Amino acid sequence: MAMRFEDSDFNYMNKKPLWFGISALLLVPGIAAILYCLMAFGSPLRLGIDFTGGTLAQLTFEKTVTAQEVKSLVSKAGHPDSQVQIADNKTALIRTKAMSTEQRQQLLDAVQKEMGAFKADRFETVGPTIGKELLLNSMSAVALTLLGIIGYVSFRYQFDFAMCAIAALLHDVVFILGVFAILGIFLHVEVDSLFVTAVLTVVGFSVHDTIIIYDRIRENMRTAGKRDTFDDVANRSIKQTLARSINTSLTVCLTLLAMLLFGGETVRWFVLAMLLGIVAGTYSSIFNASQLLSVWRMMGVKRAA
Repeated sequence: MAMRFEDSDFNYMNKKPLWFGISALLLVPGIAAILYCLMAFGSPLRLGIDFTGGTLAQLTFEKTVTAQEVKSLVSKAGHPDSQVQIADNKTALIRTKAMSTEQRQQLLDAVQKEMGAFKADRFETVGPTIGKELLLNSMSAVALTLLGIIGYVSFRYQFDFAMCAIAALLHDVVFILGVFAILGIFLHVEVDSLFVTAVLTVVGFSVHDTIIIYDRIRENMRTAGKRDTFDDVANRSIKQTLARSINTSLTVCLTLLAMLLFGGETVRWFVLAMLLGIVAGTYSSIFNASQLLSVWRMMGVKRAA
């Protein structure tokens, strides 16, 4: 049976404190974690070697290993400051300062001598200069994306539409950053260039969802009666687009969930960032974007009076 949200009596615009309160509950722990990371690590998230420079090795052993065993071995090979994580009891993720080709071979020889047969699944080295340049380029890409959205939405609609769409986007971005800051603190999860790709994809998806609702608001305002308030028009517009928003997001989330469960270690955090962002973006588009626009316009009326 098709969902008929238009026939519902529920008013999505009358519960602004509830929607904004839920958003605050979602964002405040993450913001606190971001501030902690800034003090502890000097950055809002744990940065991977893509941004800091260094070498990442992923080794899979035939027998069960512990992080302490591998770390001790790597330290003996000349890398006492290494970080080691164990996945699935047999896979070791080793992060060190940037290695030369000779140092890499020495490490592999030492591992084989002490631990026996193993497989080097991944061995990447990024220089510190390239890492800093990539970080700056990533930040520039996000900033340019936001500016482009402001310009486009202002041109197609109005400036207040654009600013409220950006506020809804920032809700989604801060939520993702906050979750990954928490994961960085407790699970030592590091972000890489794929994380930036996930954030930019979420930004595009979220603004698409928001613009669908804003477009319907603009259409409904042209045919609104004299007694219809902006909240009446916005509430009707949300109901008319709600089924489409939920169905679109649900199909994407099901795909991402399958990738999260079966996609493997390499794409796990990228897919999680996407999944969190799609859910947050759907929420903010429905329960924040139009509500913020209503508040903005009410404040403008009060200032004019």
